[in-house]
Amino acid sequence: MAAEAPSWHEGMSSDNIKGLVLALSSSFFIGGSFIVKKKGLKKAGASGISAGAGGFTYLYEPLWWLGMITMIVGEIANFVAYAFAPALLVTPLGALSIIISAVLAHIILREKLHIFGVLGCVLCVVGSTAIVLHAPQEREIESVTELWQMAMEPAFLLYATLVITCAIILIFHFIPQYGQTHIMVYIGVCSLLGSLSVMGVKALGIAMKLTLSGVNQLVYPQTWIFAIIVATFLLTQLNYLNKALDTFNTAVVSPIYYVMFTSLTILASVIMFKDWDRQSPTQVITELCGFVTILSGTFLLHKTKDMVDGASTSSTIRLAKHVEEDGYNGLEGIPLRRQESIRS
Repeated sequence: MAAEAPSWHEGMSSDNIKGLVLALSSSFFIGGSFIVKKKGLKKAGASGISAGAGGFTYLYEPLWWLGMITMIVGEIANFVAYAFAPALLVTPLGALSIIISAVLAHIILREKLHIFGVLGCVLCVVGSTAIVLHAPQEREIESVTELWQMAMEPAFLLYATLVITCAIILIFHFIPQYGQTHIMVYIGVCSLLGSLSVMGVKALGIAMKLTLSGVNQLVYPQTWIFAIIVATFLLTQLNYLNKALDTFNTAVVSPIYYVMFTSLTILASVIMFKDWDRQSPTQVITELCGFVTILSGTFLLHKTKDMVDGASTSSTIRLAKHVEEDGYNGLEGIPLRRQESIRS
């Protein structure tokens, strides 16, 4: 008699499965939050100084806060997921939030999703599946001090130094000059600091997991240092992500942010946790192929963001309507001058 075929989750630890479920839930909440926040930012910008121009009127907009609450719920689920599964599994699943964001933007914000955009969504799902099925097992950590030792290794210290230096240069040199016209400036800051904040979030998640299991990690100063680092970087990310969402098309912000953030986070995780040291070359190559497939999907979503079936992107009527309603140059995702600036 033939041997019974293994179940789909054979080879995946129970912790990895928990992390998978939490990561999927997180994607649904975060994907929806992009749309709700964008609606709130646009509404706030219509009655005051927009976030892209340095204003904070969105803080008085209930719709923006609803989006924030939705995002917080998603981030909490993501936070807990990192305590159970490696970053190589959790982070790429953020592609699902892009799909949700793109579909909702198509329905609610009238940011059209072309048939090739749908293909991009399918590619994201296929790539995510490949990564899930070949993700490494989570490394056993016994104390937050062990995590601190990993963070203090020369390779990761060099990476962290380069990231912080690049972020500072972007904030103080490039943002004042190019923030309103080049999306990579805002997204660059968010992605660079995000890769470090994920390492901090993972450290805190593991510390909380150990504490709840009876091994108190709150007595170690390293736990609180990780908490300060996470809080600082997350607040900075939030500020510049708001600026990016207010200035550029949501269908552009979401995939570009995902690609940069995920790439840098995977790099940081490989350096700090040495995830690939515990895998065979075949598994590593499969994960890389899955990630490239996801990148291909996000590229399609980006390039077809303003294409409509049966109509050219250069359609004068459609473009004029898009500019009038949203204030964006749809062909490049670069904002046009605001009407107030033109009048003045």
